[in-house]
Amino acid sequence: MYFINNNAEGLVRARAKVKSAFHSEKMTEEESHALVKKNQPKLSLTEKQVKRWSGKRHIVLIEVADVQEIPPFPIDKSNYGNMDDWLPVEKIESVKR
Repeated sequence: MYFINNNAEGLVRARAKVKSAFHSEKMTEEESHALVKKNQPKLSLTEKQVKRWSGKRHIVLIEVADVQEIPPFPIDKSNYGNMDDWLPVEKIESVKR
């Protein structure tokens, strides 16, 4: 997994290995709050972040390991019209500029 700041800069600055991943089914607001509360020891969210993320109908939790800063490099996002928080690519080289 590679990390980029969510701004116009467009530079990848870190990478990590995915240790585990969880994608919820559709949840009620109460179930969502309970999921965030249960995982708060690992999430370490601020109160503001808890308010933002708990209560969502779907939540994806990804545990990472071996996070490393890397020499920054730009990526080309032009083939990804509606940008979301995720940019799934088969190989990172396919989007490197």
